Amino acid sequence: MGTLNQDLSLFNTLTREKEKFVPLEKGIVSMYCCGPTVYWYAHVGNFRTFLFEDMLRRVLEFNGFEVRHVMNITDVGHLTSDADTGEDRMEIGVRREGKSAWEIAEFYTRAFFEDAKRLNLLKPKVACRATDHIADMIELIRKMEGNGYIYIIDRGVYFDTSKMKDYGKLTGMDFESLNESLKAGARVEFDTQKRNITDFGVWHFSPKDRKRHMEWDSPWGVGFPGWHVECSAMGMKYLGLTFDIHCGGIDHIPIHHPNEMAQSEAATGKKLANYWLHAAFLVFGKGVRMGKSEGNIITVQNLIDEGFDPLAFRYLCLTAHYRSELVFTKESLQAAQNALFTLREHMQRLRENPEEEKGPSRKTEEYRKEFLEAINDDLNMPKALTFVWKLLREEKEVSDRDKYELLLEFDKIFALDLAKSIKKELPKEAEELIRKREEARKIKDWKTADRIREQLKASGVLIEDTPQGVKWRIEKR
Repeated sequence: MGTLNQDLSLFNTLTREKEKFVPLEKGIVSMYCCGPTVYWYAHVGNFRTFLFEDMLRRVLEFNGFEVRHVMNITDVGHLTSDADTGEDRMEIGVRREGKSAWEIAEFYTRAFFEDAKRLNLLKPKVACRATDHIADMIELIRKMEGNGYIYIIDRGVYFDTSKMKDYGKLTGMDFESLNESLKAGARVEFDTQKRNITDFGVWHFSPKDRKRHMEWDSPWGVGFPGWHVECSAMGMKYLGLTFDIHCGGIDHIPIHHPNEMAQSEAATGKKLANYWLHAAFLVFGKGVRMGKSEGNIITVQNLIDEGFDPLAFRYLCLTAHYRSELVFTKESLQAAQNALFTLREHMQRLRENPEEEKGPSRKTEEYRKEFLEAINDDLNMPKALTFVWKLLREEKEVSDRDKYELLLEFDKIFALDLAKSIKKELPKEAEELIRKREEARKIKDWKTADRIREQLKASGVLIEDTPQGVKWRIEKR
């Protein structure tokens, strides 16, 4: 918007409160987002979080802030278990496809950004690969070592969480309670060489009996970095020892983000980030989350193959607050697509409606103010959407021209391509059916007219009778 707005409130997971957002540097926001692990395709559950982060950035920029957005690309070090067991996910990709780990990483990184583009995600200012920052991670581990926070066991170099008095503060639990909770919920027996169940690997040693696809020399031995250490090293490299916002999914709250906090603060003595924001899961009803380990993923390409516009999924994400679970069904996605297409039809009508030039009315400014208040109230996108439909129903106090301009402005946040032209490519068979229906209506043969309407609907062509004549749209399936 140009003018800096100071009335943005965000829910901070660290304090468990909605807080007024105040950046470290006036007018500039430093924001780190945990990116994809590129051993396979990202699914729409993953993209629910990335879409939340995109909307956050758009809201910040809408308020006049410059956003320094950094996202990591995990191409090494993410083990299959949060308990520091299992194998590196990149090795799984190698075994599955018979390619090198580097080829796997390159292919799925490119696929991620192609899908991100389909969903209108803004590109991060910096997208940094873990494998390009091994030296930074080793240097960070050396600082932890110098400050007395690490120890070495057979499997690698570990961080001693008992030396951080407030370890796990992001979870709202104290150290003892968090350890007991993890022990009770552990699905595997934890390594008896570890001092505490919450201790985590910052450098994993390579197996002695085989060579890994990705491994490096270090002061402690040949191996590869832990998943948590990459985010700390790269976040601080590009944004400073303390930055404004750290984002991710709620699955990062119990382990990944507390570990990032602990190792960063152990190395620097400074707070890593002031605001921690997390998106809730996308679920298949009754809390069944979408995930690769659950084997129930749906990709952006899957949606396209079934005839959906990718931005229908973006619209669906707008209908639930980012801190609430989003229930995903084909029916809800179809409803979102229908709403999206209807919005675009309204935009086309508003654009084509000739009208004399007028200045914005008082009511127009009220809509703009209410919209800004909604998005600035912890990104309340469902409420912001209601103003769109309310605006379209406004008959007297807002001109069509102002409606169009307002919706264009709102779409800077929604990024739904509302001004996108609607292609009118009606099949010849449907054209003929619409003509026959019009003839039936003229002679008041309503039975035939209704039958043709249902026939058109079955073929995916929806029609509407208006004072200006019959209008139609194609319903993608």
